[in-house]
This record gives sequence, C-alpha cells and structure tokens, in this order.
Amino acid sequence: MMRRMTIDPNALRRLEARLRADHGVPGRAYHSFAHVQDCLDKLERIGGLDERERRLLRWALLWHDSIYDPTRGDNEERSAERAAGELVEAGADGEDAREVSRLVLLTKGHKVERADRLGAILVSIDLSILGAEPARYRQYAAGIRREYAHVPDEAYRAGRTRVLQTLLAADPIYPDPEFRALYEEQARANMTAEIGSLGSR
Repeated sequence: MMRRMTIDPNALRRLEARLRADHGVPGRAYHSFAHVQDCLDKLERIGGLDERERRLLRWALLWHDSIYDPTRGDNEERSAERAAGELVEAGADGEDAREVSRLVLLTKGHKVERADRLGAILVSIDLSILGAEPARYRQYAAGIRREYAHVPDEAYRAGRTRVLQTLLAADPIYPDPEFRALYEEQARANMTAEIGSLGSR
C-alpha cells in the first residue's frame, strides 16, 4: 500500500523558500536555484512515476545542492543529512526522508546500481547539463570556473580535466535509457572539447 504524504504543506513551502534563498548566496555561478529549477522541469517531463516516486525525486533535487562550498569535499553528505533532518522535522515519513538522503548521496559519484530506477533518473537529471547544446555547455563550464575562482589556473585545469575524464570513463554517462538517448553523444562531445580547451591554454 502506498504511504500518504504526511508532511505539513505549509512547512514544505517554508523549507522550499529557505532553499531558494540558500541557493542565491554569492559564489553560486552554476549551482544556483536555476540549476535546481532546470532539474525540476526535466523531472516534470518524465512519465511512468507514481506519486511517491515523483515526490521523492523532487525532494532529492531540491536538496541535492542545498549545501555547496567549493572548498570542501563533503557537500553531498551534508546536503543529504540536511534533507533528512529537515523533512522529518516537517513531518515527512522517516523512510521517505532516508530515501531522499540516499538519492542525494548518489550525486557525489553519479554511480547507481542497475536496478535503481529512481537513482538512475536522479543522476541522469543532475548530469543533463553535460549534454546541453555547445553554447549552453560553455556557459555551464564558465560558471564552474567562477565557482572555483580561488583555485589557480594550472591547478584548476588539471583538476577539471580529471573530473571530465572520470565522467567520460563512465559507460554509460547516463544510467537512465531515455536520458542516454537524448544526451550521451552530445555530452561526450562537449566534455572532450572542454578537455581540449583546458590543455591548450
């Protein structure tokens, strides 16, 4: 039997308003609420989800970058912990909160088990920017560089190249078949081009 949502709608609205504000702090050149909204828009276009699945994915997308500090390596863990705590405090079912936390943690390595449909959808949505048309991708890449403005150029080029190579090594990049069909080829072309630009400076 499907569990009904027990969270207080007013509490959820307050949480979402706080999340919007948190995403608007200086320094979030790419990881702003515009990224979250783009993810939510893509979720809306996905069919075959029941009410609970859609709700869990929406919550995971809302919280997945709720804590973002480019100088730290535990943003996903802290975001996952925040999501679970705030959702339970607002009245969400504990199992739902734990599932949201699990989904948020998947955005750290973007690797999912074969049978994990919700994880595959979440990871694919989060990575969809990689398969954007080239001009949009370049805007994204420039935003990431601004977020890491504290890192010297040489170190940034080396680190960013490693990140891109790791993403390219995934087979496939997009675990969800629909996203794979839409974005895989363009994502590989975009990242390969960025690696080339990083090496030519």
